[in-house]
Amino acid sequence: MSRYRYGVFDDGPDPLAAPYDVRHALDALGDKVLSGDRPGDALRDLLHRGADGRRGLNDLRRDALRRAKELRKRGRADGTLEEVRRLLDTAIGQERAALFADPSDDARFREARLDAVPSETARAVADLREYDWQSPQAAATYQEIRDLLRREVLDSRFAGMKQALGEATPEDLARVKNMLAELNEMLAADERGELTQDQFDEFMGSYGDFFPDNPQNLAELVDSLARRMAAAQRLMDSLTPEQRAELSELAAGVFDDLGVAAEMSRLTDALRALRPDLDWDRGSRLTGSQPLGLGDATTALQELADLEELAATLGQDYPGADLTDVDDEAVRRALGRGALDDLDALRRIQRELEEQGWLNRSAGRLELTPKAIRRIGQSALRRVFASLSAHRPGSHDMHSAGAAGELTGASRPWQFGDAQPLDVVRTLTNAITRGGATEHGITLDVADFEVAETERRGRAAVSVLLDVSYSMALRDTWVAAKTTALALHALVTGMYPADAVQLVAFSRHAIEITPTDLATLEPDYVQGTNLQHALLLSGRFLDRHPGTEKIVLVVTDGEPTAHLTRDGGVWFDWPPSRETLTLTYAQVDAMTRRGARLSVFSLDPDPRLAEFCDEVARRNGGQVFHPDPSRLGDYVVSDYLRQRNRNARRAG
Repeated sequence: MSRYRYGVFDDGPDPLAAPYDVRHALDALGDKVLSGDRPGDALRDLLHRGADGRRGLNDLRRDALRRAKELRKRGRADGTLEEVRRLLDTAIGQERAALFADPSDDARFREARLDAVPSETARAVADLREYDWQSPQAAATYQEIRDLLRREVLDSRFAGMKQALGEATPEDLARVKNMLAELNEMLAADERGELTQDQFDEFMGSYGDFFPDNPQNLAELVDSLARRMAAAQRLMDSLTPEQRAELSELAAGVFDDLGVAAEMSRLTDALRALRPDLDWDRGSRLTGSQPLGLGDATTALQELADLEELAATLGQDYPGADLTDVDDEAVRRALGRGALDDLDALRRIQRELEEQGWLNRSAGRLELTPKAIRRIGQSALRRVFASLSAHRPGSHDMHSAGAAGELTGASRPWQFGDAQPLDVVRTLTNAITRGGATEHGITLDVADFEVAETERRGRAAVSVLLDVSYSMALRDTWVAAKTTALALHALVTGMYPADAVQLVAFSRHAIEITPTDLATLEPDYVQGTNLQHALLLSGRFLDRHPGTEKIVLVVTDGEPTAHLTRDGGVWFDWPPSRETLTLTYAQVDAMTRRGARLSVFSLDPDPRLAEFCDEVARRNGGQVFHPDPSRLGDYVVSDYLRQRNRNARRAG
């Protein structure tokens, strides 16, 4: 006996999981395409609006901008200057208090020395660097200034340095100097192509406590440092010129005290060269009232830059934009786990639309596949039937639609599109005769299948002539007309596969189109309604299908204003010339001789159009409808079904 072990599958996606259902997303995308959007634009709109109950990119971007606005109001950037000024005034006051009780000339000299201290904070701190404080309290306060500046200035360049140097010893400060020197040497080695991962790991083993975000390689470290230093530079640029000058002088003093001025300058230049894409010199102002230390203000500006970058990538409003551009960690950090789940859902929708064969990428452009067009047509058809049920409940019983006639007792080989019932006995006999019987059962082949012959039902050839002139768009009938044509095509191919269907678009010229062409078709921005040419193409199609019931459906909002000339050109005139009307009526008469019934769906109450339609009905014996555009699909589908079922009953 073989032994098996069972456990949780963790080697990639679940292979037994059902395909992700993107049909609702496709329906929404299809509505936009029918309204005139290109598939790529429709997909972008879907991703921005969201789908399946998930927030879209617009919502996520709005949340990021709201967080950025809140962050701007967190405080103001001059907190360190304000605190240094307060401590400096305290130290001088403490020193004056100690000198006041001393009657010596030295005390008076020191008071004069304090009187000469510059009013600018940075210059005052530098001026008192070598002063011999007589008050122990004043000396401690001044040392507090130096410690504060050291922590804040370094923290503005290295996130977390404030915590690492909380109780700094001379040895700690020496480590900072060594870290900067080794970091610069590591960057130089990388530029020469000599750096290894082991060298980086060794560096992090020695100085990892200075980098709380725990970068795993040099690229991550460079990104972290560059973002931090760029934020520090933006903070400086956001200050007034006076504040900027004072903070720069204070920072320079800190670096000189530590003996790292040259190394810091070298590091800043290297990071600028490695990440020139960051906004190093664009000031970004904090507008809150709470004073922030230099490190905290830099952190706020770094987070603000991350949020602004996140908002830009979520906006996807740049060439080559893609959802993979959005940083997952930035989304999770700024907006939370729920936002990351919403983003993953959007990515999955985009991916599954292509992987499941709904969208195809050709030459960098997204296109709807025939499978997607069928789905859009079926969705449109469902809406039509729902509307029919709502307006005329019970009037469209579809149980027998497309069903076969009575069995004759004969059978024939199965062909693609056959709706007749399967002859099981003959099918199995064919398989056995072929040698498909084995000890495990019978293996079937496509060639084995036979269907039961039925009484011949009437077949139909259906030609849909769709006006695509500019007036259709102007009157807001364009989307309804396209949707109706796709719904009818889905009905014919799905329920009456033996019927033949043709789609013809006409404006100044007429052209036969496919359902895929129709879905992305835009109105023709030219003058002319050439119904004569459309009827000519329809007639050729009907002649290729002899012995069928011939149904012609015309959707238009204007009388004929153009016709073909003998040399193949087009004549246009408005109001219609007598020749245009005569040639168009000639094609109507040809349809009548073929036995083809014309149903005209007029979408404009213009009296001349009504007069033309009435003449068509008189000559052909067809019908004229004047539907509201919102119910065009009801009328067209109902008329086709009425003619189709009447013809089927007559054929039976």
